[in-house]
Amino acid sequence: MRKIKRLISRIIFQIIKLIIRIIYYINHRFFMQLYLKFLKFFGMNIVGTPRYIGIDVVFDDFNLITLNERVVISNNCHFLTHDYSLTTALISIGEKPSSDMSFFGEIIVGKNVFIGKKSIVLPNTTIGDNVIVGAGSIVRGKIPSNSIIAGNPARVIANIKDTANSWKGSIKEAKSD
Repeated sequence: MRKIKRLISRIIFQIIKLIIRIIYYINHRFFMQLYLKFLKFFGMNIVGTPRYIGIDVVFDDFNLITLNERVVISNNCHFLTHDYSLTTALISIGEKPSSDMSFFGEIIVGKNVFIGKKSIVLPNTTIGDNVIVGAGSIVRGKIPSNSIIAGNPARVIANIKDTANSWKGSIKEAKSD
């Protein structure tokens, strides 16, 4: 019954998203206001106001996702709250389950987070505050606040505060030329 209810909910979600997608191209700010209400209605926990969520972002299970304020999620990102690879792993060690097995996990995105285009956020992931996720990254686990991460799997590559100060100096230099 849960699967049928979820399927119906997803179909309704996609139909409504298709309709409001038209607004995206006419008035982006109004679209974002509608889209945030829409995501909340379907069960997503949104704290504060995200700055931007791309039209093509895929959210797996709304009830397991929390977005905090000032979040930017670029287009073509995926938020996966499930993992069915457990079945494959069990078969590899000679244990064949009677049906597919999976586990589900929450995704929590902190405040002031930028997630680059085509990134994938996996189950049981918590992204701290003030984080930049490089485009195309595969994110899993606990990501510390004030970091810049990138790669597959995503790893901390820099401290956001040091990088911001460096960029700040570069921007001032560019303006004075």
